[in-house]
Amino acid sequence: MAVFRVLLASLLISLLVLDFVHADMVTSNDAPKIDCNSRCQEQCSLSSRPNLCHRACGTCCARCNCVAPGTSGNYDKCPCYGSLTTHEGRRKCP
Repeated sequence: MAVFRVLLASLLISLLVLDFVHADMVTSNDAPKIDCNSRCQEQCSLSSRPNLCHRACGTCCARCNCVAPGTSGNYDKCPCYGSLTTHEGRRKCP
């Protein structure tokens, strides 16, 4: 009988946690999509390799729905954008 109660309690806690995670995912996806093309044009305007910069920026913008302001740095304004890395551990986003 005690094993049944432990299993039931574990199941209820698991369902509660999943419900909170699902609710968080639903609310975070409600943000309007930004215009990645224009934001990346600004971000890559001073790059020595604009095509490479624009491609990387577009990928990061699509994943994070934000681009760090300015032409370099400012990753604290968009933490997701600043946290993406390549396989070598370098920052993916320009």
